Amino acid sequence: MTTKSREHLYGTSVRMSAQRAMEARKEADKLACIAWSQRMLGFRGPAQPSPTLGDALNAGFRYLEVRCAGCELHSTVDLTTVRRPKETTPIHELERRMACKDCSRMRGYRYKRGQLVALRQTPISASDPPSVWWPGER
Repeated sequence: MTTKSREHLYGTSVRMSAQRAMEARKEADKLACIAWSQRMLGFRGPAQPSPTLGDALNAGFRYLEVRCAGCELHSTVDLTTVRRPKETTPIHELERRMACKDCSRMRGYRYKRGQLVALRQTPISASDPPSVWWPGER
């Protein structure tokens, strides 16, 4: 006489629960990234607390928009290429490592004046222009 294994009895419910938990985690990460981006765009900060790199990538926000305070240049940084621990590094810690290439070349040394603007799902392009900091700024 044989009995059904626990995998056969509970396997489907365990997999379905894990799938629902993964979807809920992804939705929570997405809402946290949207809230942080709106806080940064609406109030110009504060950047802390911010989601981690892993949370942003899990939510589909692959790019970080950065603005140079010196030359007003907006650019995007691909978060998948950042060599930091994804699960423990908050996004606001990347601000001190941002340096503008144009300002650095003009000064002759690495010049750090990057300001975090928002998380984005797409890079800056002609069809998807840079974000506006707050209403009224052009």
